Amino acid sequence: MNISETVANRILEICKERNLTVNKLSTISGVTQSTVNDIVNHKTKNIGIVTIKMLCDGLEISITDFFDTPEFRNLEQELY
Repeated sequence: MNISETVANRILEICKERNLTVNKLSTISGVTQSTVNDIVNHKTKNIGIVTIKMLCDGLEISITDFFDTPEFRNLEQELY
């Protein structure tokens, strides 16, 4: 799994835990619904840290909390 897939999965995991839809997440975070949809549908490969920070702010979690999972700790380096 690559980083963009891991980010998408983490967003969906948090939404499921909190009974949030992608639409509601976009509303509370100020990130457009199309952007959030592109992330969770793996259409965006290079997700900006500003976007992730906005999503975290909407979810009321820190960036550290977002990335502090075994999935992120075990990611291998991606070479392009």
